[in-house]
Amino acid sequence: MHDSYTIIGGKPLKGEVTLAGAKNASIKLMIASVLFDDPVVLHRVPANRDNSELIHLLSEIGVSVKLENNSATINPGGISNHEISLLHGSKVRSSFLLFGPLLRRFGKAHIPNPGGCRIGARPIERIIEGIRTLGVAVTYNHDTGYYEAIKAKPIIGTYTFEKPTHTGTEALILLAVCGSAEVTLHNCALEPEIDDLIMFLNNAGAKIKREGKSIHIVGVEKLAQSTPHTVVVDRNEAVTYAAMAYATRGDITLTNLNTNLVTAFIEKIREAGGGIELLNDGGARFYYTARLRATDVLTSPHPGYMTDWQPQWGLLMATANGTSIIHETMLESRLNYVQELKKVGANMDLFQPQIDNPETLYQFNYDPHKQYTQAVRIHGVERLHNGVMTVHDLRAGAVVVMAALSAEGESVVHGASQVERGYEHILMKVNALGGLMQKS
Repeated sequence: MHDSYTIIGGKPLKGEVTLAGAKNASIKLMIASVLFDDPVVLHRVPANRDNSELIHLLSEIGVSVKLENNSATINPGGISNHEISLLHGSKVRSSFLLFGPLLRRFGKAHIPNPGGCRIGARPIERIIEGIRTLGVAVTYNHDTGYYEAIKAKPIIGTYTFEKPTHTGTEALILLAVCGSAEVTLHNCALEPEIDDLIMFLNNAGAKIKREGKSIHIVGVEKLAQSTPHTVVVDRNEAVTYAAMAYATRGDITLTNLNTNLVTAFIEKIREAGGGIELLNDGGARFYYTARLRATDVLTSPHPGYMTDWQPQWGLLMATANGTSIIHETMLESRLNYVQELKKVGANMDLFQPQIDNPETLYQFNYDPHKQYTQAVRIHGVERLHNGVMTVHDLRAGAVVVMAALSAEGESVVHGASQVERGYEHILMKVNALGGLMQKS
């Protein structure tokens, strides 16, 4: 199996990129479509590995999904199974969101412990606690690795998340949207992909109202789509290609970017001295003018600096002028790319900051008895050199690809399939910008 990239780097990437739909939105929208009785049509659905895995998962339980030219038609009429296979459930972490649709159709759901990137312990118990609070009986079978849920009464009540959770907010929305009662959620996550899901459901007859971090849901009997829904553009892909412009000393325009989705990144680029032009007809141009200035980053929930953009910033700071610090507060193992960048000449040192309020600051389940390494100090060097690197997770994969593109000579990146989980046609897009990248 060909699962490596061979990259000849050192060439400035220049040109235009049309962004795909957001992976983190399209997956949730396809799962939400299982709530419907009739077929649902989604436009701008990215053709990536994660969506392919979800389509296989849905077909296994009887849901038909046809994806052609980035338009998906989801027909849930043939759904026949309330249990997700361990194989597919382990590959798609968002399979956990199927609790709501399966409970609506069958009154029960069996879903395995979720998979996805191994970037730290995910607070699944926050989701389970919320599902239980709203009236669903959930048990965990340690022998099988499955969560087993039974709905014996209407979904109703109020739940407050201990800490905002993107997936948890979406899971409880999908649990409550169809029914005969009302649900109020507090301390919800604010990510734009959640608002895209809410828009999709409301346009189909749902009654969901957001007021800041609170969401009120009045259950409806059924959902019916009147017009196709277009998936919001991928802000993670946007930041990756924008960062490529600076890493390769190039000039890249993102033609269909809603810049409101990446405000925190744009603010940091301006602070670091990167060239940026917001276009009147939409989109933005990101271009290299000189070495960036070292600039610190602290990750935080939206609208703060996103954890998925943190590895890209680490790469940019690796060749910035001065010393910077990145402090990762969202996930425990998001700094695993550091060891790979050190292989190609980055001067980076992991450490644990001394802070007074770790239980409050960190969004994962902080254990005071555990040793953490949540920050990296980066001393910028002039250029990185070529080498062999390995992908540890999706965003770290994009970063080692960027490192290889920025360095003179031939590099090899192992683990291409991880990158392709979330980046549609990355080979085609990079090569269209003047890169030299092939699958090997």
